[in-house]
Amino acid sequence: MNRTHTESISLSTVLPSTPEKIYKAWLSSKEHTAFTDSAAEIEPHAGGKFSVWDGYITGKTMETEPFTRIVQSWRTTEFPAESEDSLLEILFEETKKGTKITLNHSNIPKGQGQQYKQGWEEFYFEPMIMYFGLKKK
Repeated sequence: MNRTHTESISLSTVLPSTPEKIYKAWLSSKEHTAFTDSAAEIEPHAGGKFSVWDGYITGKTMETEPFTRIVQSWRTTEFPAESEDSLLEILFEETKKGTKITLNHSNIPKGQGQQYKQGWEEFYFEPMIMYFGLKKK
């Protein structure tokens, strides 16, 4: 697909936990289900497939750098059939207040970037702040 027909977004937040715990939770079917409160099936290794949000999001983990970076192909059921998968890079950086998690999401079908940016904040960042905040106690 022509890159002029795609969008990219980037967003970050700080989560009250360690890079190791958040990285492992992202790749864990059980913990991903717990922090999103929605079914997740994840093969936790490079080359492994995943399905989250009851199959709304699917993809493949392409690269892993333990506790610092995950790269995944990513698409939702709302992607046009002819669209390539988008690319999601998740970065984990230790800070004084926890872990800064940054999502760099590229190759999103044009017109869908803003809805996914809002979705990342509402369905990932907000519940993850609660989940890891409660887990810390």
